Amino acid sequence: MKPVKVGLLGLGTVGTGVVRIVQGHQEDLRSQVGSPIQIEKILVKDANKVRNIPIDPGKLTEDAWEIIRDPEIDVIVEVMGGVDSTKPYILEALERGKHVVTANKDLMALHGPEILAKAQQHQCDVMYEASVAGGIPIIRTLIEGFSSDRILKIMGIVNGTTNYILTKMSQEGASYEDVLKEAQQLGYAEADPTSDVEGLDAARKMAILATLGFRTEVALEDVDVRGISGVSKEDIMYAKRLGYEVKLLGIAERQDEHISISVQPTMVKFSHPIASVNGVFNAVYVHGEAVGETMFYGAGAGELPTATSVVADLVAVVKNLKLGVNGQKTMVPYNEKKLKSDEQIACKNFILLHVEDKAGVLAQITQVFAEYEVSLASVLQQPNADNPDAEIIIITHDASKASMDKVLKHFERLGVIRKVKSVYRVEG
Repeated sequence: MKPVKVGLLGLGTVGTGVVRIVQGHQEDLRSQVGSPIQIEKILVKDANKVRNIPIDPGKLTEDAWEIIRDPEIDVIVEVMGGVDSTKPYILEALERGKHVVTANKDLMALHGPEILAKAQQHQCDVMYEASVAGGIPIIRTLIEGFSSDRILKIMGIVNGTTNYILTKMSQEGASYEDVLKEAQQLGYAEADPTSDVEGLDAARKMAILATLGFRTEVALEDVDVRGISGVSKEDIMYAKRLGYEVKLLGIAERQDEHISISVQPTMVKFSHPIASVNGVFNAVYVHGEAVGETMFYGAGAGELPTATSVVADLVAVVKNLKLGVNGQKTMVPYNEKKLKSDEQIACKNFILLHVEDKAGVLAQITQVFAEYEVSLASVLQQPNADNPDAEIIIITHDASKASMDKVLKHFERLGVIRKVKSVYRVEG
């Protein structure tokens, strides 16, 4: 049986995991695809570096084009990361009729439609399961498992770093700054954590999921993004008192053919399954018109969980190769993109206000909500020995983003309000 030859771009954490699985599971892989899968060449930064996995030095190269232009290589597996430096490799590989498996969320979020169109033009497969939620097979599920349904909502914890930080803050009452330092020491957060904690990583993943779920071309700039750096331990304490956990959620919704996509810290009711997803784990909740509510849970990162998704994509490519059906399942967005206006985006809201502690303040505040037609679900005043001002907690019924923006702007000029301390979306 002629082996299927693979060119591997990158031998970092995930690339090492791919080599481990392919080398260690040859019998299983051969039984699934009918031939051996052979890693022919591997792109590395330093071919002389000592590695913790046995690899034939003759397979290593520091020149990506040597792999891309090798006529013997059937599939390119890209786990090197990067966008501007990586995109030309992927496009030329497709031009040469090579199939592509990638774990590169940045590349697919920014240039996915172009890459998928190129793949369709040359009847090639592009698989990118590992680009979102590590070992959770959510992309294949959206493309194939929901192919007969109409997805109305995708909501997920798709960044393990932020979920770890918020979990520790909730369980230990620690501050954001202290937990971030710990996460960096443990390797869960980068030295520069901006992409994770400001929601940019999650936004890229939600752009990919929304594109697939709604069959429309969602760009990164279509995602409304807010990170967790402003979340305080007091916010989490109040949330827990009211029966909520704070999670950084990516939320994509469709209504009347209009869509909205956001990433933001959200208060999730204890009773919702996603509220109990802790630590570095990820979870994606999908609501289909026919199937109703479903949720997918698992490791969102790591060498072997992510590499498992990469190799699963590789197996799918090889199966298609054997059947002669490569490029026929590529999902190129076909629906016109219609984004919701601020008047159409609606949700429940949590607002924490620091106000003057005197009679009549609450009446003035509720009058503002009434003026902009925002209905209130509950109003609480909480004592706080550390704050001389009164603290008022308000939870609204569903209110449009436009109306809430007007309320908050009005609060800025309302003299009895010292500070709008916190505002969060509420789910569940």
